[in-house]
Amino acid sequence: MDTFFQPHPGRTIKVQKHTKDPVHQPWVEKYRPKTIDDVASQEHTVAILRKSLLSTNLPHMLFYGPPGNGKTSTILALARQLFGPDNFRTRVLELNASDERGISIVREKIKDFARQTPRAQTVSSDGKTYPCPPYKIIILDEADSMTQDAQAALRRIMETYARITRFCLVCNYVTRIIEPLASRCSKFRFKPLDPSSTSTRLSHIAAAEHVDVTPDVISALITTSQGDLRRSITYLQSVSRLSSSTEPRTLITARDIQEIAGVVPDSVINDFASSLGIENPHDIDVDMPDSDKKASAFNSIRSKVKQIVREGYSASQLLSQLHDVIILHPTLTARQKSRCALVCAEADKALCDGADEELWILEVALRVHKALQ
Repeated sequence: MDTFFQPHPGRTIKVQKHTKDPVHQPWVEKYRPKTIDDVASQEHTVAILRKSLLSTNLPHMLFYGPPGNGKTSTILALARQLFGPDNFRTRVLELNASDERGISIVREKIKDFARQTPRAQTVSSDGKTYPCPPYKIIILDEADSMTQDAQAALRRIMETYARITRFCLVCNYVTRIIEPLASRCSKFRFKPLDPSSTSTRLSHIAAAEHVDVTPDVISALITTSQGDLRRSITYLQSVSRLSSSTEPRTLITARDIQEIAGVVPDSVINDFASSLGIENPHDIDVDMPDSDKKASAFNSIRSKVKQIVREGYSASQLLSQLHDVIILHPTLTARQKSRCALVCAEADKALCDGADEELWILEVALRVHKALQ
């Protein structure tokens, strides 16, 4: 919307206000839940917060659970329903504790905001009536990244200004929150999203953005994101832009999702697993002498490893997916799986220490092949 002001009598200057273009907005923000009723698969938490919304008497809260399950979206939606769009900026302070996690931030920024008396409620511009209780909300995202000293300083502030300020701590690992701080909060566990809810949400976004997706693509999004809805929406937006960059627009496939996500395609993993004898450990000709069979297996595996390394796939990602294939295989014995898992664990440690990727992929491949004989 345009605005006008007059720095001098008789002179009007037109100023163009900055507005967000929905076309360039990330889909994660565009489709973030507007109300707590829009939050998926968290029925227990939503039911309790809905009652708190009616009474407008919120306690200090601690939201914890895996990433991408709606923790931040839930508290933001709740705050907007409490205060409305016009009072939201003055009543809510959102901080990412992973960026601002030192004790100085607690003593300065958080304490200064917590001690301020809430401003009087302004009339909402959208014509709706909001509860607007007489307190402010401080949201500390990724609170498990805060230092021990910062958390210790925070607990006193929570007690001192509880009458006019409520805190909401958001974290992935509740065990990293010190007990004196956690005991002052009502805990809400956000469980992993079930595949059906994730699939429904992704299909809704794809339809709203006019993106043609197949059930295989939706399944690939859920699998590669490992239950993280935020990550799967980001992958969907990325692959949508990739497909629309060509004329005519190309059809999105599951392999495109895996490439965007940095995951080794299933065809490559399955081919590699077959070369190790995981599908059928007796593929090698039984009439060969033992020495010839060993030489043939070694040459075959080595050429396959070189081919994979030339493709530029991450060794850690490759071994992680190979590990899952082995552990979930229906016909391998427990002893075979345990031997293979031990090899993958050694390789993971070596790669973390900076070992050569090609050599360790070859090492794992040969020892897995041997364990399956």
